[in-house]
Amino acid sequence: MTATAEDTFQRPVGELLRGWRERRRLSQLELANQVEVSTRHVSFVETGRSKPSRDMVLRLADHLDVPLRDRNQLLLAGGYAPIYSEASLHSPAMLAIREALRRLLKAHEPYPALVVDRWWNIVEANAGIQLFTDGAAAELLKAPINALRLTLHPDGLANRITNLPEVRSSVLASLQRQVAGTADPELQDLYDELRGYSGGERAEFPGPAEVVVPMKFRHGDRELSLLTTIATFGTPLDVTVSELMIESFFPADDATADYLRGL
Repeated sequence: MTATAEDTFQRPVGELLRGWRERRRLSQLELANQVEVSTRHVSFVETGRSKPSRDMVLRLADHLDVPLRDRNQLLLAGGYAPIYSEASLHSPAMLAIREALRRLLKAHEPYPALVVDRWWNIVEANAGIQLFTDGAAAELLKAPINALRLTLHPDGLANRITNLPEVRSSVLASLQRQVAGTADPELQDLYDELRGYSGGERAEFPGPAEVVVPMKFRHGDRELSLLTTIATFGTPLDVTVSELMIESFFPADDATADYLRGL
């Protein structure tokens, strides 16, 4: 059974903080030294013998690298009001963010680029995404399109990926790290779903000359090879903005670059 947000709010703030500390593999002494408080104080906070101030909750969350969404939950559990907004990407307050994203995506054409939320749902994309959606089953293209599901589903891009075991292993390893870092039950469910797809052959360990895992896939009668990078916004103060990821794809060889420029 996965934990819900309601379960999180009902748990004491000390218990939640202890969970984040253990997730970050820090001892009470290590965390206390970082926050510049006594180990005894950290222990008292975690066991509920001491109620942390609002400032202490935020200091601990900062040193534990807790996502903004979960910092709000810590504040609520401690009896304080959340301080981080969570505006819709389509709200007037997000106009500057939307325009920046669209300029970035447009400038990356003819190469694919997309923006996903915390759960890998696509919220913006440029024209290059057609390389991935061509031939995909209609149910995979219903909004919101999940980028990882589209990639690994047998009725999505997976049936055109020529190095599927390597791509699948890389995607699952990255998602597993994200699950471990956030303890998000929805991401855990997504991981379990993707792991159950076909194409689960064990990928060979990369050779010493390998630098990154490219994604190789068929497009028409051509095999294309792409590298991917992930970028995020710096110093976000809004939950939505903090969770946005910009995934940009680049040609891994000259043949792919020439082909995409010619489309």
